[in-house]
Amino acid sequence: MDRRSAATQDEVRRHNLGSLLRLVHVHGATSRSDLTALTGLNRSTIKALTADLVQAGLVREAAPVGRGGAGAGRPSITVEPESERFYVLALDVGVEHLTAVRVGLGGVVLDRTDLGQSLGDYDVARTLGRLDALAGAMFAGAPPYAVCVGIGVGVCGVVSSDDGAVRFAPNLGWVDVPLRELLAERLGTSLQIDVGNDGDLGAMAEHRRGAGVGLSDMVYISGEVGIGGGFILEGRPMRGSGGYGGEIGHMSIDPRGRLCRCGRRGCWETEVGDQAVLLATGAPAGMTLAGVLEAYAAGERWPQAGMRRVGRSLGVGVANLVNVFNPELILFGGVSRHIFTATEPLVREALGGALAAPREHVRLELPGLGDDSIAVGAAELAFAPLLDDPLGALARLAPALQKAGA
Repeated sequence: MDRRSAATQDEVRRHNLGSLLRLVHVHGATSRSDLTALTGLNRSTIKALTADLVQAGLVREAAPVGRGGAGAGRPSITVEPESERFYVLALDVGVEHLTAVRVGLGGVVLDRTDLGQSLGDYDVARTLGRLDALAGAMFAGAPPYAVCVGIGVGVCGVVSSDDGAVRFAPNLGWVDVPLRELLAERLGTSLQIDVGNDGDLGAMAEHRRGAGVGLSDMVYISGEVGIGGGFILEGRPMRGSGGYGGEIGHMSIDPRGRLCRCGRRGCWETEVGDQAVLLATGAPAGMTLAGVLEAYAAGERWPQAGMRRVGRSLGVGVANLVNVFNPELILFGGVSRHIFTATEPLVREALGGALAAPREHVRLELPGLGDDSIAVGAAELAFAPLLDDPLGALARLAPALQKAGA
């Protein structure tokens, strides 16, 4: 066998191992017969590939519990991800929160911890220190045999896909922050760190594991003080030529409106974000968004006019998204989840401003993953190298595997 043929066979094997592990990662416990049907590979190849993944410790085989998914015949052995043994650290950097989540292979949330952020307290060094503490808590809580295979970070800002730098995060006051580089230095890790925009990651997670499974076109709205978004178009993420797409919070809906942190006036997020609600309703000093929404739901008079304005503004922006992208689904994540829930009739009324044809196709819903959408998306980012080349990724992690006795 010449070297070219050997290389080709190695590439095919690597591809097939990755495809098999990805299916088990996304679908969870899956029978061998279903894996055969999903991959198009024959049964003996699936058996051999599964054996390789079992030997590597990435999956385990369970005794047959029923008929195989392919129909008649003997019950098929089930292949399950080793969720407790291999995990990633997912970090969600928001305006009002920092969240760390330990996510096991198969997308299982194993542990999480949250830390509130004070508005305006976004010094990069202090934020890195807090993330270090949260990461330390996650690592300390992992079993001794568990191995972290990567770190994923979601940030409410414009992120460079090339180097993981946060180019612009107006609500954090960050400009050109080399977050991936700084975080690796602070954590003292050689693990691969991948950084993405929170909206993009929320959309990816919901499309893969949440309310958007099986859909080809959807929008995920993210954000707290500000508003961001992520898009799945024709089944693929839309990020733009530089990875900077999805900044829907900065589409102008009122050129004479409030000054936005980006420097422009009348951006959508100045009308529908956390602070926008407080301003629109004239909320008493110190009151939170939750307090405003509670008063509105109770029928108190003072927040009614402001909340009606916010609900209509949310609907106007949604109508614009419907007209431009013709999605099947729009998911309200982040602060928009609570505002949509409180003002849904007003949002749907304003949606009437969209063109009739695309409006007929769209559903307005809440995320299937709740508060975990962004963290789960960050985890998917971190799992990608392992899923692309399972054995190669494990070879790079050999010291950690030896230390854990895995």
